[in-house]
Amino acid sequence: MSVLPLVFTSGWASGINAYAVVLLLGVFGATGLTDEVPASLQRTDVLVVAAVLFLCEVVADKIPYVDSVWDAVHTVVRPVAGAVVAALLAGESGSLPQLAAAAVGGSTALMSHLVKAGTRMAVNSSPEPFSNVVVSIAEDLGVAGIVTFAIFHPVVAAFVAGALLLLGFVTVAFLASRIRRFLRRRARRREERRLAGTGSPWPPR
Repeated sequence: MSVLPLVFTSGWASGINAYAVVLLLGVFGATGLTDEVPASLQRTDVLVVAAVLFLCEVVADKIPYVDSVWDAVHTVVRPVAGAVVAALLAGESGSLPQLAAAAVGGSTALMSHLVKAGTRMAVNSSPEPFSNVVVSIAEDLGVAGIVTFAIFHPVVAAFVAGALLLLGFVTVAFLASRIRRFLRRRARRREERRLAGTGSPWPPR
């Protein structure tokens, strides 16, 4: 059976929480639930590092504005992780199928990361912090559920991941006005801090 559906699904999930993907796949492989996971993802040191970083993400992802900073830092990390995981799943080091899998995993991770980051900007524009926690928990559960489902039903899981990705883009487009308001507010705060540091009056007379 082609590994492409699992590659696509892991890419989508990596764009949301790459550390959870590495941790889940590694555990599933180490416990013998699947033969699709390469030995490199099952190593104890890889699982320990993934678990520690996953816990860091769990905390940072639920704090308003900290989550957006975390997302900005992971704009490169998540797509790279998605590409690496996809390449490892494809096997055959240096082969064309492996390179194609890396491209699919990395690009899918980038797209889902942009959806996640854009959604969080909109959520952070809300005055209360609870929506941020709810969205974060939903993302964590969604990644765990989809990756687990993909181990047993990779094709169906890939269709679900594709539908969620499309729905995410539609949601971000709908929330674009909130995102723009969030960016303007952040720019205004930076300007206020800059003017306060130079001693200039604010607001200007």
